[in-house]
Amino acid sequence: MTDVCLIGSSDVVLRYELLSRETSREALSTYDLWEPYENAIALRTVSLGAAVSLLNDLDWYIVRFVDEVLVREPSVDDEEWLSRGLATAVRNDAVAPAETDQFCKLYGLLDPEDGPPEPVEPLFAQRVDGELPAYDLRPEVEETMVVRVSEEEFAG
Repeated sequence: MTDVCLIGSSDVVLRYELLSRETSREALSTYDLWEPYENAIALRTVSLGAAVSLLNDLDWYIVRFVDEVLVREPSVDDEEWLSRGLATAVRNDAVAPAETDQFCKLYGLLDPEDGPPEPVEPLFAQRVDGELPAYDLRPEVEETMVVRVSEEEFAG
């Protein structure tokens, strides 16, 4: 099972924007939705291919309302997310799953008093000897979210 997470732009309420429009509401209607992060929608698909296909179907909405698209594929890693571009490359066999861990984007997770954590200020980092550096952009952050990105996304 592959997880998909869409994190909304700061100026929109993502759940409202996606579920108030017929096409996106129909595309999402067969999935159980949850909110792992502030202003985010997550769902579980049957495969990486199904996840990429759903994202392609939702592209019009993603461009307008979403800041970050994440895919978590257990055959790559159980904990770390993939960017949409890297997930598509893995699905298309352009990148081997074992070659996805070098370039990352670390998000600090702010814990609110109630509700899900809020991802803040990404830090681009490379693994050195299999280890990522500590997230140090905000001292109050105790947890991080790791998103693996392609070399192009890292350099861009």
